[in-house]
Amino acid sequence: MNEKVTAILSKMTLEEKISLCNGADFWHSKAMEQYGIPAITMSDGPHGVRCQKNGADMLGVNESEPATCFPTAVTSGATWDAALLEAEGRAIGEEGLSYGVDVVLGPGVNIKRNPLCGRNFEYFSEDPCVAGAMGTAWVQGVQSSGAGTSLKHFAANNQEYKRFNGNSQVDQRTMRELYLPAFEAVVKNAQPETVMCSYPRINNVHASDNTWLLTEVLRRDWGFEGLVVTDWGALCDRVKAMHAGCDLSMPGGSNYMEDWVAAAVKDGSLPESDVDACAARVIALALKGESRPKGHAFDKDAHNALAQKIAENGAVLLKNEGGILPLDAGDIALIGEMARTMRYQGAGSSHINATKLTTLCDALPGVPFAAGCDVKGAVTEESLREAAETARKAKIAVVCAGLPDIYESEGFDRETMAMPEGHNRLIETVAAANPNTVVVLFCGCAVETPWLDKVKAVLYMGLPGQAGGAAAANLLTGKANPCGKLTETWPLCYDDVPSRDTFGKKVTHYKEGLYVGYRYYDKAGKAVRFPFGYGLSYTQFAYTDLKIEGRTVTVTVTNNGTAAGAEVVQLYVAPPQNGLYRPAKELKAFAKAALQPGESKTLTFTLDDRSFAVWCDGGWKVPMGSYEVLVGASSADIRLRGTLAVDGVSLAAPDWQKGSWYETLQGLPTDADFEALYGAPLQSDPPLKKGSFTMEDSSMEMKDLSPIMMQMFKGTESTIAKSFGGKADYGDPTFKMMVMSGADAPLRAAVLSSCGAFPANLAEGMLAMANGHPLNGVKKLIKK
Repeated sequence: MNEKVTAILSKMTLEEKISLCNGADFWHSKAMEQYGIPAITMSDGPHGVRCQKNGADMLGVNESEPATCFPTAVTSGATWDAALLEAEGRAIGEEGLSYGVDVVLGPGVNIKRNPLCGRNFEYFSEDPCVAGAMGTAWVQGVQSSGAGTSLKHFAANNQEYKRFNGNSQVDQRTMRELYLPAFEAVVKNAQPETVMCSYPRINNVHASDNTWLLTEVLRRDWGFEGLVVTDWGALCDRVKAMHAGCDLSMPGGSNYMEDWVAAAVKDGSLPESDVDACAARVIALALKGESRPKGHAFDKDAHNALAQKIAENGAVLLKNEGGILPLDAGDIALIGEMARTMRYQGAGSSHINATKLTTLCDALPGVPFAAGCDVKGAVTEESLREAAETARKAKIAVVCAGLPDIYESEGFDRETMAMPEGHNRLIETVAAANPNTVVVLFCGCAVETPWLDKVKAVLYMGLPGQAGGAAAANLLTGKANPCGKLTETWPLCYDDVPSRDTFGKKVTHYKEGLYVGYRYYDKAGKAVRFPFGYGLSYTQFAYTDLKIEGRTVTVTVTNNGTAAGAEVVQLYVAPPQNGLYRPAKELKAFAKAALQPGESKTLTFTLDDRSFAVWCDGGWKVPMGSYEVLVGASSADIRLRGTLAVDGVSLAAPDWQKGSWYETLQGLPTDADFEALYGAPLQSDPPLKKGSFTMEDSSMEMKDLSPIMMQMFKGTESTIAKSFGGKADYGDPTFKMMVMSGADAPLRAAVLSSCGAFPANLAEGMLAMANGHPLNGVKKLIKK
């Protein structure tokens, strides 16, 4: 704690220190001018700055200031290019500072546990090595501009369903080896100014109240020096949160639970030093704002060009039969409404008011076009006939399809891995009319592709940002060479996903343990549509000269084709399989090499103890044995192999593991399998019943059991509908997200998120009435 912070703290009353740790309004911390403490201004921003000047809300209804909409993390992550992510971060930081923003809320490095998570488009990968590297580069870029960042959502926030009060039950080894390392890498290598705690409970303790997570792991183990801020409305218990090291509760505008903290300090159950530590970190961050270079204009054209470059580098060529791509723009017809109404970002708090927008139709003017479907993916017989006729007249038909807005959003998860039936019918209709059909996919995560064998090529753009149309045009015509690689496995169908039976539950048992993505499919020998790390190019690359000297690995990669291109070289380690259960191989390093035809580069990788270690008995241990070093173009395309003898300790398999699902991978893990892995029984929540409702329950959860909660739910729904022309339209992703984020938030989160509009006494009064205590409820309602 520096002298200035200490001096300020010494002058403040207990109540002032507590108050400082609650925000002032939706985007600001409290300023206390009498102590020289300025406000901290925050803004959403994983792939662009969502700065709201007039009016403020979490979910994008109010207009935000124009900002560059960069590709979302599904696309930027697929670049595997730290330099590009650093450049993106720097640009986003500059834009934030231009609007007076101190802290940009991002990046999101949560692991893609299941393809149906509605927010997967905001996350980099199913693998912590990629997520950690991309997140580190982004934070370094933003903070090099002078702005701050907020690493999120810490931690085990891997679905949107019941995100406010759900419970992620995860064993310690899986947490340490899979769900925490990306956060760890960013903290240790980039020191983000803030870390944002997530909404759900983790092993039955809310992230905001979790001393193990926020103090023992984040601060003591990893050396985090900054401030912990809640996700908006994530605070559960202010007393426990202050003890845990959760510093700033956002949004502000409510003094809810401040009196709890004061009482706890006075009765000795909470040391005042805990309050001081939290307040000191708020003061320290606020004082940084005095030296930030705010108010300078940013270069919109340069940032748009950077967004296009990232989209070009993050697009993944999934199929290119017969080398049909690249093509001549004069030979094609564009089909599909997404060519004209491009899906370029997701819905939710990350929604950007783009400075400009270039669709594929914009980028290829004069090319014949047929919509084929509407913006929601619906088709008619007439629209399909028009699409087929347009396709027949062209040498090559390019169909733009994917997932419309309603399929992917913050606030709710996808219901299926399938694309809209209309999009599937459109692709099949066009492919039947023209055998030279190319599909351009716009979606934020893996989808099922039943039409794959009927088309010649597939170019996956992800959600490519405001310049995505220009990027797609350049890739299709060969002005740019695809070099993106998937950072998540695409299963054949959802029935192949090992977490399919546990995802989307309020209490989520992470039964699959470490077997997420390729870690499962490789070990189980299960076929996939597209493997992790996969992506084609318009050229070819050869891998030679693998050398392993101690912990240093070198390999030479050569472009032996006729076009300039870039290759992502991936290094996996295959551990011995004779002890604790382990995946068949795990990514430990990667590098991207840009090569002219005939050019070679030698890449060097350095492995350390963590490259071989497992979490066991409360620490990292390296099992001794012979490890394979595998270098390849994807998890399924290993080009070179070598072995490495590693000294370490002998770790025998525990008795429970023998013959369990974690060894056989047959079917799905049982409750007994998971209880043995976790070391305790499955956790569950008691069924909701009148008389036992709490502030942890939402109006949506209680409405069918309580007339007053039904009334509250309907009131929330109708209030939100006023911003949508009075219509309760669950086909609108923003409306649906707002209802889920409002009505399905626990009452204490609704109080905190309302910025004072829904006071605690109103919530507590309605809760008492819902529990069958009307007089007590009235007393609370009239309480000051």
